[in-house]
Amino acid sequence: MKLSLAKVMQSSELARLAGISADTVRYYERNRLLPAAQRSSSGYRLFPPEALMRVQMIRGALSVGFSVRELGEIFAVRDRDGAPCHQVRKLGTEKLAVLESSLRELQTKRRELKRTLAKWDELLKHTPHGKRAGLLEVFARSKEKSA
Repeated sequence: MKLSLAKVMQSSELARLAGISADTVRYYERNRLLPAAQRSSSGYRLFPPEALMRVQMIRGALSVGFSVRELGEIFAVRDRDGAPCHQVRKLGTEKLAVLESSLRELQTKRRELKRTLAKWDELLKHTPHGKRAGLLEVFARSKEKSA
């Protein structure tokens, strides 16, 4: 398909409009997130106007945890006029489960660090200035108790 030159944009223009670098545009094209660009007579990549929306979809999907590989598979189906919507929804559900698991782990670490800071404050309260309080040893002592 030949693109109308009045409607195409070079990779630098696409990058500017999308708020990314031209290197990122080339990376997306290399990884088949963007269809292969046509070339001008001087070798510049030429993208249709729809490429901007595609880049915006890519950026949004990456920001919530989709991988480049996953997006490549999804866009391959789309570009063959397929409808990968159920696949996208399933992947989104998986991303949410991973995120929720990570949040639980972070909340546990947060509680543990708060308890540790309280122990350190007690140790520091009873340690003369310039003397070691053995703050990191708290970790070793807590592991001995749990073993």
